[in-house]
Amino acid sequence: MDLMGMMGKLKETQQKIEDTKKRLDTVLVDEQSTDGLLKVTLTANSKIKSITIDDSLLEDKDQLEDYLIVVMNKAIEKAANVNQTEMDAVTKMDLPSIPGMEDMFK
Repeated sequence: MDLMGMMGKLKETQQKIEDTKKRLDTVLVDEQSTDGLLKVTLTANSKIKSITIDDSLLEDKDQLEDYLIVVMNKAIEKAANVNQTEMDAVTKMDLPSIPGMEDMFK
């Protein structure tokens, strides 16, 4: 096994991971309530970009809070799935198969 070659490949993969993290800041994930009264947009790195609330929800604090919890959780889960898929693609494509090595990049 070529240790220098592996180290170079590891450095290259780390750079690709950093590049992917930056790119995921520009990938937007949209989620909304089933009735469309509350909409959330966040990046694939789970940073909130916008929240749109229909005026009718402003009249009921409890309902608004429930909507926010449900929609935000769905949006965060969706963003996490996009993020994981992208990161898996980078690490699996470029890393040599060394037991335990995958854990270093999580």
